Amino acid sequence: MSAAYFITGTDTDVGKTTIAAGLLHAARQAGLSTAAGKPVASGCEVTPEGLRNADALALLAECSLPLTYAEVNPVAFEPAIAPHLAAREAGVKLTVASLLGPMRQVLARQADFTLIEGAGGWRVPLAEQASLSDLAQALALPVILVVGVRLGCISHALLTAEAIDRDGLQLAGWVANIIDPKTSRLEENLATLAERLPAPCLGRVPRLKAASAGAVAQYLQLDLLD
Repeated sequence: MSAAYFITGTDTDVGKTTIAAGLLHAARQAGLSTAAGKPVASGCEVTPEGLRNADALALLAECSLPLTYAEVNPVAFEPAIAPHLAAREAGVKLTVASLLGPMRQVLARQADFTLIEGAGGWRVPLAEQASLSDLAQALALPVILVVGVRLGCISHALLTAEAIDRDGLQLAGWVANIIDPKTSRLEENLATLAERLPAPCLGRVPRLKAASAGAVAQYLQLDLLD
């Protein structure tokens, strides 16, 4: 039976892809087939094969199914700026419809464990008044939230959880990614998150010198997902 999730973060640069790759690696270690999608990515490098995004490549490396780069990341932009701004500069209209088809194709591969990774936080803008959260709604996937643990993360996490619930989606689990290990009252902050977020904590990932997917996977518990 296949399971699929939309993975988002409390903000940009909270280690969303690091955790996503770790989850995919953990699934592979458990003998599950894996697939992933990164519908839109900015901050891409120009290569002979075309634009390539480091996050999308990290996800692709953890896919056991034979997906192409274009299948994982159908929309890519070179500037490292908000996707809707990069799209505007490139003359591309970034809509939910333009991203929905490619992601449904990834889901149609029916991997045992599939992740669709957003960009930045929950309300990242697309064209006009649409947001990337609208894509998550259209896909109707339960959500995994990566909480970048640092000063201010509690409010960011709770507000994101409220928005996910308001959008009619299930928060399936969350991961504490310790961005700042010197966060004041770290244990108390983690306890508060555990008390207030309406989903299980799938793991607490310390700041690692080499945050490879294999290293991160050791701190994650897939069996806590429904």
